[in-house]
Amino acid sequence: MRPKRILDGDGHVIERDSELFEHLEAPYAKNDTLLGYPFFPALDGYNRGAMMARLGIHKSYEITPQHWVDSLDKAGIESTVLYPTAGLAFSMIQDPEWARALARAYNNWFSERYFKLSKRLRGMALVPLQNVPEAVKELRRAVTELGMVGAVLPANSADIGVRKALGHPDFWPIYEEAERLNVPIATHGAPSMNLGINSFNHFAMTIALEHPLAQMIQITSLVMEGVFDRFPKLRVGFLEAGTGWVPYMMDRLDRSYEVLQRDGRREFSEHLKRKPSEHFASGRMYFSCEGGEPSLKNLVDRIGYKTLLFASDYPHEANLEHAMHEIDELLARDDLPDAAKQGIFCDNVEAFYAR
Repeated sequence: MRPKRILDGDGHVIERDSELFEHLEAPYAKNDTLLGYPFFPALDGYNRGAMMARLGIHKSYEITPQHWVDSLDKAGIESTVLYPTAGLAFSMIQDPEWARALARAYNNWFSERYFKLSKRLRGMALVPLQNVPEAVKELRRAVTELGMVGAVLPANSADIGVRKALGHPDFWPIYEEAERLNVPIATHGAPSMNLGINSFNHFAMTIALEHPLAQMIQITSLVMEGVFDRFPKLRVGFLEAGTGWVPYMMDRLDRSYEVLQRDGRREFSEHLKRKPSEHFASGRMYFSCEGGEPSLKNLVDRIGYKTLLFASDYPHEANLEHAMHEIDELLARDDLPDAAKQGIFCDNVEAFYAR
């Protein structure tokens, strides 16, 4: 049975520097010196376009706002929440002033180009983690003035730019503001540098690990630093790593929590008050799932289905036909009840983004 409404919890824009250039403010506005260099750092040493060309995944990468609307219609999807592409390397930026200017330009560009064309195209804002007070201000502006539905925090900074994991107390004002605005944050991987896999030169090997390794690092930091204890209404999404790693991390973090405290001492943050697996099951940690992954049922058995999200990932490494196949594959599963499918495709996406 196909749900009456299918909502995409994670699609992508293809942001072009020449388009973002038009939205830069002083002192960068109209100074085309900037166009001599990429606005965002490279994700790593891979040209994803070369891989797509070899495999024939896309004939064109002109993913315009109207193309997205047409794709939603073709796939029978009501709406999507869109994330950056080049901007997934945003936290690798070393220059805080440039990070602030580029975040504002990206958010303005998205609002003007996508959201104003169709309310079916919602966006997650970039916020400059390199300057936390400015990140708080930009999150507030993006949500209240531009209609963004939350903020994306890149999962891997590759030990440059932002050199702290996301659970660090320096970032807590951002979470306080997200909680106050009732919007989620989502951590999203893509860069593979400095995750211990730099020696790979086959992209299939890299992509198998770049997302889950980065998410494991960030979820460990957020949980063990006590972020979910300190901000009891904060919703955090962990995207594009599937779900198989999640039960493993529940068990690993629970073991650290139980073994590494005794005689009034603990080897983790004093702010962590609850067993880590209780946070995983709290309904505030969301995970994107893939249609055919066998491990999905294991996670549902552990924490239920109400925090699982359908994510097309279109157009990354997948054309529209593949995204539609993912929908059919998930609908065809006989190990999930219809209520779980309804949640994954619709109810949970609404609950996570809440706008």
